[in-house]
Amino acid sequence: MNATHQSVRAQITSILLAWGSPAALAETTAEVMTETDLMGVDSHGISMLMGYEELLRLGQLRIAGQPRVVREFGATALVDGGDALGHPPAVMAMRMAVEKARIHGIGAVGVVNSHHFGAAGYYARMAAASGFVGMVFSSTRGISMVPPRGAEPVLGTNPIAFAAPNGEGQPVVLDMATTTVAANKVKVYHLKEKDVPPGWVVDGAGNPVTDHAAANDYVFKRKEGGLTPLGEHKGYGLALMVHILAGTMVGASFSPIRNRSQRTDEPNNIGHMMLALDPRAFRDMDAYTADMAGVVEVLRGARPANPEEPVLIPGDPEDFSRAERLEAGIPIPASLERHVREIAERAGVPFVLEAAPGA
Repeated sequence: MNATHQSVRAQITSILLAWGSPAALAETTAEVMTETDLMGVDSHGISMLMGYEELLRLGQLRIAGQPRVVREFGATALVDGGDALGHPPAVMAMRMAVEKARIHGIGAVGVVNSHHFGAAGYYARMAAASGFVGMVFSSTRGISMVPPRGAEPVLGTNPIAFAAPNGEGQPVVLDMATTTVAANKVKVYHLKEKDVPPGWVVDGAGNPVTDHAAANDYVFKRKEGGLTPLGEHKGYGLALMVHILAGTMVGASFSPIRNRSQRTDEPNNIGHMMLALDPRAFRDMDAYTADMAGVVEVLRGARPANPEEPVLIPGDPEDFSRAERLEAGIPIPASLERHVREIAERAGVPFVLEAAPGA
């Protein structure tokens, strides 16, 4: 099925409300998740309902928790996520970072006591849409990255996102895990029963794993093996940097240590860090915009290896996907459709996903 984005948003909202989420938080979360699916990041959209339901069942997710500011200085602040889903406190934090950057030229807002917040790029794009450079870092619940020379995972996928305004054009947006691939992308391949490329997942001896079911087990179920770091030692170092910024700095937990004493029903205390920079703090905005246009023009004008595949800039694939999926709908694999039906039934709400016209 290719579902309309309206029905995807409605389905997510109805399930969140049935779980006990306050309406405003449910609407924010559904908006972020639906936009993520529209941009082609299938690993962090509606497919996350399965993981969220499990967190709720275990008692780790306090679905009605309200984000609140617990510490604030001039250009900085700390938001407590209330142990609820991470989308609302992350939106709140980036909005605060942008407003602080309007005043001080820079804004830095951390989030503590959060859970999974979807795709980091969504929040970086928020800053760019307001004319600011945005950077986003997040710690993770999962322990999936196997370090160089290691046999077991010790870090998460610890994502980084960056977005820069580009005048009247689309912003330049980088959204990446510090592992070779996001853990939930392995889950998506498993849902599609499609084997993963070599180099994504390794077993406890460092051997590549490509079978989709085995890869999913190594990433989500087994203690040994897991995801490879992006660029080997470079991704390992970046992941550690991200955890220090988004975990240690704000008071979020470090999963390998937390797991030693965490009770089944205790929240995961994930942390995020939102940064906003105002180009006007450094130079005239018109000059910045002119230089950005020149950079983008050079990159887009680079001679392609294949004339039918022009050189892109970061953010293009997501923008192309969004335009296409607004028209053709969001792909929902049969296995995911079945899971969503079952989640909706358990929540006591109708299954409302609708096929896009002509899909």
